[in-house]
Amino acid sequence: MTINDAYLKDILRTYRNYQVLGEKAIAQVRDDSALHTQIDPDSNCIAVIVKHVAGNLRSRFTDFLTTDGEKPTRNRDTEFEMPARASRAEILTWWSDGFRVVSDTIGALAPADLERVVRIRGEEFLVVEAINRSATHTAYHVGQIVYVARHLASGQWTSLSIPKGKSQQAMVGDFKSRGLART
Repeated sequence: MTINDAYLKDILRTYRNYQVLGEKAIAQVRDDSALHTQIDPDSNCIAVIVKHVAGNLRSRFTDFLTTDGEKPTRNRDTEFEMPARASRAEILTWWSDGFRVVSDTIGALAPADLERVVRIRGEEFLVVEAINRSATHTAYHVGQIVYVARHLASGQWTSLSIPKGKSQQAMVGDFKSRGLART
């Protein structure tokens, strides 16, 4: 396996992990109307963050190798507006549709494509740079979703990773599951 093959496999796993992390956070917000709650006037609610991430992913990864990543049909500013409350199902559809475009596009790339050049807002990037830029943007917003969801779920929150105070147990379990002895 080449480094390019490994990268493509890993970046697909990375996007899938972010998708699932966002879905698990959203699932812990029990009240559908809370998906539209802003924790302060300058913040975005989960529904708006999802709308923005989905719009960004669709724009960047549709016709990825052949057209500018900022599509003329995209209106980024409207991604931050929510004139009517979207249902949970609609929000989750936006989310899955955005990640589907990423998965389909990256899944179709050949290792040599990582060295090609694409444009985003007229600026040239190697494919690998454009993908990394998108992955970090996605991670940033998934972190926001998790933070807001955790706030909204309050005492009902179940950790999505290693809970506070459980790091030692997780490490022991990881070593045992991999058949490694601790010294």
